[in-house]
Amino acid sequence: MLSLGLGRARAGGHELLCLGAHSDDLEIGCGGTLLRLLAEERIARVTWVVFSGNAERAKEARRAARQLLGRRSGVRLVQHAFRDGFFPYQAVPIKEAFEQLKREVRPDLVLTHYREDRHQDHRLISDLTYNTFRDHLILEYEIFKIDGDLGRPNVYVPLSAATVKRKLSLLERCFGSQRDRRWFSEDVFRALLRLRGVEGGASEGFAEAFHGRKLVI
Repeated sequence: MLSLGLGRARAGGHELLCLGAHSDDLEIGCGGTLLRLLAEERIARVTWVVFSGNAERAKEARRAARQLLGRRSGVRLVQHAFRDGFFPYQAVPIKEAFEQLKREVRPDLVLTHYREDRHQDHRLISDLTYNTFRDHLILEYEIFKIDGDLGRPNVYVPLSAATVKRKLSLLERCFGSQRDRRWFSEDVFRALLRLRGVEGGASEGFAEAFHGRKLVI
């Protein structure tokens, strides 16, 4: 299996752009990968953007991002308040938010939603990611839901058992507003990580998976 890194970092380190429609999306979809990148790569800057959230969920988003990313310099949290579930009907101001981001960041890696996700908010964020960042490495993370919309990913990031434990603990601690949802549970999250770990040949049996639609080697 071919292993690829982020390549040679610019002066100071790599820049990451992390895009999530809702407060827990990034932590669920790529939290373990981010923990690995922060531990193993020279990361100079992280721009972490959440596009929706009432007062409670916005507070959860800030708490979780700080716990995952730490208090390192170069981290910027951006919290928007677009209406959850209505993104396609608010597309103009969301597009304007992307245009503003384009002027502010030069990411080496963009993490965004899976383009075929059945949640309308997730799809719009993915579409606008590709519309805005045309010459960048983009990886689409996956989120298990009741829609049965998991795809066939082609990029795997193996995770240690310790990293999985940190990720699952963070989800449990930080997102109390979501605990009543039948898919928001440790066994569901662990099951998907285990499945992707088998597919990706991970040495400790766990991985997060992504869709890489265009990769230049």
